[in-house]
Amino acid sequence: MYVIAGLGNPGRKYENTRHNIGFITIDRLAEKHSIMVERLKFKALAGEGRIAGQKVILLKPQTFMNLSGESVREVMQFYKLPPQQLIVVYDDIDLDTGALRIRKFGSAGTHNGMKSVVYQLQSDRFPRIRIGIGGGKDTDLADYVLGGFTKEEVPLLREAVDQAVLAIETILEDGIDKAMNQYNTKKRSEKDNE
Repeated sequence: MYVIAGLGNPGRKYENTRHNIGFITIDRLAEKHSIMVERLKFKALAGEGRIAGQKVILLKPQTFMNLSGESVREVMQFYKLPPQQLIVVYDDIDLDTGALRIRKFGSAGTHNGMKSVVYQLQSDRFPRIRIGIGGGKDTDLADYVLGGFTKEEVPLLREAVDQAVLAIETILEDGIDKAMNQYNTKKRSEKDNE
């Protein structure tokens, strides 16, 4: 069994913001596999189903981003799962908009939601999928991550979410190494950005 947690903030106000790309990915995955993510359990909206032959729990913590780890810890403890059976999907300001970075484990970096997950689990030994939202260099960080998508960002992020869904399916079916080889985005060259 795997827990697949998308990080974000609950409520309509935050629905289509950069910080909620984890929730958006869980919604797309749930829709594709006909899993209803609407049961309030573990301080989260949760849904159970099967993907690639694996039993999964899709999780959207309702604790607000900075306390996401409380929800993740509750579900992991309830099912007595090791950290390796968790996949976390979240936004990353240090990656180009639409880029994907899949890792087996690692630090939380500057992301408060991930800091909470690592702290609550007392482990960073779990797979994660980071979706690049670019960095709002000229704006306040909170305003940027809690802001909506620009018209230019929408197709890039839609594609990134679709790729993240495929990466999750690949992790469940063939393992994380294959997902990393297939879906990690190469850094765009300066030429591509002109």
